[in-house]
Amino acid sequence: MPNDLTVHVVDDEEPFRKSLTFLLASAGFAVRAHESASAFLALMPLPQRACLVTDLRMPHMDGVELLKRLRGMNIDIPTIVITGLGDIAMAVQAMKAGAADFIEKPFKDEVLIAAIKEAAGQNEPVATDENVTAIMARLDLLTEREHQVLNGIVDGLQNKVIAFNLGISSRTVEVHRANVMAKMDARNLAELVRMVMACDSPSRHRIST
Repeated sequence: MPNDLTVHVVDDEEPFRKSLTFLLASAGFAVRAHESASAFLALMPLPQRACLVTDLRMPHMDGVELLKRLRGMNIDIPTIVITGLGDIAMAVQAMKAGAADFIEKPFKDEVLIAAIKEAAGQNEPVATDENVTAIMARLDLLTEREHQVLNGIVDGLQNKVIAFNLGISSRTVEVHRANVMAKMDARNLAELVRMVMACDSPSRHRIST
């Protein structure tokens, strides 16, 4: 990894912040830790190339608001958002606000390290016409029910809420969700959301729910 990159960790919980800092430093990253989103924003603009790893739920200013503030300042920093269970709706909002990826707790160390390297290596993921065409071709493989489930996923709804809205069981939603992931060739939920966003949510325009 280029040595001009600094990873900024923003988390209000000191034990987790210290643990994450130790992990990333051990992996060879230059790391700076911040106890709040406000403390991180006070450093803007940053003098060196950076990547941001921020918790989603924090007092006073959460991860989504932090991303919106950075966008309002015309500052583009590749950002990985760390989420807890049940935070998928907020994580999707973070993606729409510019996050490169989100990772659910608990996560494996290598997953976070790989996400940082990927995000830092491409400050602006480019959705080419060829990529969008390929994604839309995969969307065409989905059944009507799978499109409906996909819409729910992109809205950040939990399986039980999607199930209630569609009048089916949570287990059936899990099956459709797995089929969607497989047909879309998405490695994780964040990648699936990125695909749909790249196509301006075409499934919404095709399927009425």
